[in-house]
Amino acid sequence: METLLEFFRTYATAIAVIGISALLALSVWLTLYAGQLTLGNAAFMGVGAYVSALLGRHLDTPFPLALLSGALAAAVIAVPLGVTVFRLRGVYLAIATLAFGEIVRVILLATPITGKGQGLNGIPPKTELWHIYLSLAVVAYVLWRVQGSTVGRAWAALREDELASASQGIDVRRFKLASFVIGALIAGWAGGLSAHLTFSIDPSDFGFSKAVQILVFAVVGGIPNVLGPIVGAVVFTALPEILRPLKDYRDIFQGLILLGVIVFLPRGLVTFLDVRRTRKLERIGAADVA
Repeated sequence: METLLEFFRTYATAIAVIGISALLALSVWLTLYAGQLTLGNAAFMGVGAYVSALLGRHLDTPFPLALLSGALAAAVIAVPLGVTVFRLRGVYLAIATLAFGEIVRVILLATPITGKGQGLNGIPPKTELWHIYLSLAVVAYVLWRVQGSTVGRAWAALREDELASASQGIDVRRFKLASFVIGALIAGWAGGLSAHLTFSIDPSDFGFSKAVQILVFAVVGGIPNVLGPIVGAVVFTALPEILRPLKDYRDIFQGLILLGVIVFLPRGLVTFLDVRRTRKLERIGAADVA
């Protein structure tokens, strides 16, 4: 028990970051599950982080209210953005949401209250480990239940074929917008938790590299179910620490692992057992034919 407690004390920050990464991966999983490739969740994380941090730092707002305010601010911004950009599809949608992220970053760099390029420092350290993992458990459970509901089936139908979905009476725009706004809400909440964990934030924390990283968590983990993005976030957040002994070669090995996953498990890490089962059945079938 003492060894376990020592482990948690040593890696408390890394464990907290893994939980926040899993929340962010779930936020982008929603839009991917509905068939929409977006890169705006890092910006929504930034909105949530700055709103909650400013409220906590300048107005001494209670921590839960500051978190909720940041998440709602991200969701409110997502509504008009979603109405506008969801006229686009595929890579054009990804570019449009990426452009939104750059706009947010420039605004944060130019606004005096956000600290401009120096960012915000001295944010009240209120985030605890149980806040993060309780949030993760609640979000994962709700999304898991939604996945099997009418709404979840509508999102899955949109992912496969929008025209066929519309012909069956599914309101395409409404369901796409819902996944986008809920994803922004989750990302904003994760941003607030992150801001009150690290004590300081700056605009570079929510730029292009962060947007791509969040997308990698979800895609590599797997889109078929809620567990996928969580697995992806755990693996690729912990991987730099695991590969630390490799020093200068760490990024190379990390890239090779990512490439291997994409090539051999294109539907994500979460489908590993399914792939093994399928190959076993193929071998059995080939032996029966022979």
